[in-house]
Amino acid sequence: MSGPMSLEPGGTEQDTLAIRLAAPRPRRRLPDSPTLTIRLPGGGPDEEAVSALAAELADRIGPAVHPYEVAALLEADGLSATVIKERYGHPTLFSLAAALHARVPRTFPEPPAGPDPWRPDTLRCLLRGLLFALPALAYLLTAPLWSVGGHAPVLMVAGAVSWAWGQGLGHRAHLRLVAGRREAGRTLLAGSALGAAVATGLAAVPAGGGPVTAVAAAQSLYLAGAGVLLVLGRERLLLLALTPLIGGAAVLPWWEPGALIRLVLPLLALLLTLAAAARVLSGCLAAPAAPGGGPRPRLRASVPYGLFGLAAAVLTMMQGRQEPYAVVLLTLSMGPAEWLLHRYRGWSVGALRATASPGAFLLRSCGVLVVCLGGYLLPLLPAALLTGSDPVALAALAAVLWTALLLQAFGVAWPPALVCLAAASVAGAVAWTTGPPGPAALLPAVCGPAAVCLVALTVTVLGRPSPHV
Repeated sequence: MSGPMSLEPGGTEQDTLAIRLAAPRPRRRLPDSPTLTIRLPGGGPDEEAVSALAAELADRIGPAVHPYEVAALLEADGLSATVIKERYGHPTLFSLAAALHARVPRTFPEPPAGPDPWRPDTLRCLLRGLLFALPALAYLLTAPLWSVGGHAPVLMVAGAVSWAWGQGLGHRAHLRLVAGRREAGRTLLAGSALGAAVATGLAAVPAGGGPVTAVAAAQSLYLAGAGVLLVLGRERLLLLALTPLIGGAAVLPWWEPGALIRLVLPLLALLLTLAAAARVLSGCLAAPAAPGGGPRPRLRASVPYGLFGLAAAVLTMMQGRQEPYAVVLLTLSMGPAEWLLHRYRGWSVGALRATASPGAFLLRSCGVLVVCLGGYLLPLLPAALLTGSDPVALAALAAVLWTALLLQAFGVAWPPALVCLAAASVAGAVAWTTGPPGPAALLPAVCGPAAVCLVALTVTVLGRPSPHV
């Protein structure tokens, strides 16, 4: 409608017609009176009766923004024209509605809070953090079988490439899930196989084609299979595949299994992981195909996610060269980090509902960021002290990773990728110049400014209401 329409003589033409759907209410019964009241024509409204009716219907008239809503309410209650004239002294339904609307003060009740779409699955988040750390048991089991100084660079190259490839592939697979599980399965099947081949090929360069290349290939295959299971939400299946590692590591303090068992258990875990990934992918490929194959996002849309994965891998491995236990803590913390990412989104939606101006939302958004980021970093400080790690370096790196992941969750991919890539490049260049692993203060000096930049970017981008709508 282009404008208001008068539905009664002498109506308010400058008001706007609004239609409100109300919850069904029981019909109102007029009180029985043993006395017959006769009103003479022209006597005017019965103010006492109108006031009594206004008090009776105050909770339903208060939210009405126009007398027409009150008229609809009275009509739904079965108030006839005869009753309106004889009992309340008003000539029409609209006259009585206008009088009731004028008598009852306006109230604007808050709408009922809907379900939180970002409510996290706590158990699943904790399980994912555990799954990120459990593969390290393979290195613990096979430690006597390989040389850290000679073989670690090869495994680090393969791990960094697999990490970067997995981040980009995971992003693309999630985009393809919009079209269907079959399309996502095809993307994961081709992408994971190619990623494992690329990581193994690049690791073979520093390995010189030696037997350690086979270890790098096994590591790359595991990361490819585990990535498939994690993207498709089969965390419990991956945990089941890792039980040989868990059982073997659990008996190490009391029993020396020998070289054969130390080698067989990681290989068994690898085969179980690949078998689980193949089974899940076969189920995806058996799903009905989307019409026309579904939308195919451009490959370049996943590039910043891969670059972030590469930068995160470099920074984390540099931290591990200095303080291995810090990397274990950081890996385990990825579960709570994911939980807090969901909480940030849910609490931001709540802040959006609770505020009425951009400035007020900005303040609440900053408070939510402080609570979530602080809740993630504070438990890491005593854990770092207990393991003899530098709490400042660990907190700086954790802040960089969490804020970058937060921005990526809102589709802001390139800025955090470039910030993290710049930090990794500076740290890598300094370590290359001075000799690995670099000065002890290198990572805090690099990750600290990067964390400040990412926090400022988060406040600027996510402090506005529009990203949360």
